[in-house]
Amino acid sequence: MVGVDAPGELLGALSTLLDRVRHVELPLATDDAPEARRLQAAVADQLSDYVLPRLVQLDAPVLVVVGGSTGAGKSTLVNSIVGEVVTESGVLRPTTRSPVLTHHPDDGAWFQADRILPDLPRTDVPGNATYGLRLRASSHVPKGLSILDAPDVDSIDEGNRELATQLLAAADLWLFVTSAARYADQVPWDYLRQASERSTSVAVVLDRTAPDGIVEVRGHLARMMTARGLSDSPLFTVPETPVDTDGLLPADAVKPIVDWLHDLASNDETRALIVRSTLDGAVRHNVLRSHDLADAYESQVRAADELRAAVDGSFAESERALRATLAGGSLVSGDVAARWQNFVGTGEMLRSVEGKVGRIRERLVDGVTGKRSKADDVAAAIEHDLAVLIVDHAESAATTVVAQWASDPAGEAIVAARPGLDRAPRDLRARAERVGRDWQQHVTEQVRVAVADRRLSTDVLAIGVPGLAVSLMITALGAGGTEAGRISRRVLDAVLSSDVVERLAQDALATLETQVMRLVQEERARFAALSPDPEHVRESQQTLRDAARRAEYARHLDDLETRVVRGSHSTGQGGTTG
Repeated sequence: MVGVDAPGELLGALSTLLDRVRHVELPLATDDAPEARRLQAAVADQLSDYVLPRLVQLDAPVLVVVGGSTGAGKSTLVNSIVGEVVTESGVLRPTTRSPVLTHHPDDGAWFQADRILPDLPRTDVPGNATYGLRLRASSHVPKGLSILDAPDVDSIDEGNRELATQLLAAADLWLFVTSAARYADQVPWDYLRQASERSTSVAVVLDRTAPDGIVEVRGHLARMMTARGLSDSPLFTVPETPVDTDGLLPADAVKPIVDWLHDLASNDETRALIVRSTLDGAVRHNVLRSHDLADAYESQVRAADELRAAVDGSFAESERALRATLAGGSLVSGDVAARWQNFVGTGEMLRSVEGKVGRIRERLVDGVTGKRSKADDVAAAIEHDLAVLIVDHAESAATTVVAQWASDPAGEAIVAARPGLDRAPRDLRARAERVGRDWQQHVTEQVRVAVADRRLSTDVLAIGVPGLAVSLMITALGAGGTEAGRISRRVLDAVLSSDVVERLAQDALATLETQVMRLVQEERARFAALSPDPEHVRESQQTLRDAARRAEYARHLDDLETRVVRGSHSTGQGGTTG
């Protein structure tokens, strides 16, 4: 026995599923992404256009959507079934922008915006000037029934085809119209196959058929329907017949269809059977397709993993190489080494240090006259070479990432959309130089604090700190095995204790590494932002799967399935005669 809350459970579960389907992101250009996006749009459209509105209003009139092939005579057939001109016929039909829904005057309230196709505006303006679903009341249409003339499913116009698909997905019953010339075409059968897959109620009309060919064509069409799971669907035939001055077929030509539709409208049980059968099939089918969408999402997960792995691996290698360079002494070479040598001289400074600290003054600075000191020259060289080092490693990591991304369709699309991605951004050099300056300021302040309590002359404290700071930078940069490193350490040891020097050097190196790695991480983040977070992708996929499972569970709780007589898609045996 179904609980009283079961319908509410199904409605809530399907609403959640619609939200999850709509918010699935498929940003990566994987091979199956276009098909997955089409699947996503199809599921979202049918849930919002048909399933949820119909589930809320099970007693609303049956919506019969008339669709089919180009030139099958759909509009003429609709007008003839209604008994008056309600929709334009001919090659200039305006149904792309304003399909016509005809209903009994007493049923108009059912077709407001929250009933079916809620995203399609309503209009009562004839013609093609206004976009929307055009409502047309006619007393010739029985209460409890509505007829919607859809565009051609094989139209050369893409908008026509898309709207036809959307309208057919919103139908309780398809009245599918074809002709002797078009009944074997592939496109109409693709639609009919979809109808069979989701248990949509279908009736087929073989229109515009020469009287002498009706028996043969009808027999072939019936066999095709049976082979495709539509053996229980009614099949009507309308012979090729001249129309009257209003463009209507003779009444007897469409009488079997009219009688069948009127019988359907007058029989509450039959009408409910069609609605519930189609609705249950639509729920089941869209739950399954939601699982398919989650499966298709797996390629997004894999692609996101691969893209992120390329970023993480490349920048991790860049960080490793930078750490080795910073601590290994190789930065103290070239211009830095030359300027340091110019600063310390040919051993005279060292001899002064070993003698009396106060005697190093003239080697530390050129005086107190405000001239640029040789210590400043060393600091500038360190800043320059450090910036070059950072930019080179960041650009190397970027080049590696781009090369790996370009070998994969998802990454290739990202690279193609951003020329120059493998080069460092224009401001990176300036940011790297700022790192060097900030670090040097930090080292200088640490030295200033360290010597503050030493019994040194005011001149040494004021002038010697820059030289001591540069010496500490050389020591921190791992140049211990070089002449520059040995001299810098002995300068520092002459002023500070060995333990203090060691602590300051370790702090200086750690601070520099932190600042440099922060800059590298900024560059890594630049690439990471171009692809989705793999964990977020997995979470979205799992959320979609959970919503689909909940909807399937709620479907079994609801009694839609138990109220449907399985296999009863014909809903009236007289319809099989033409």
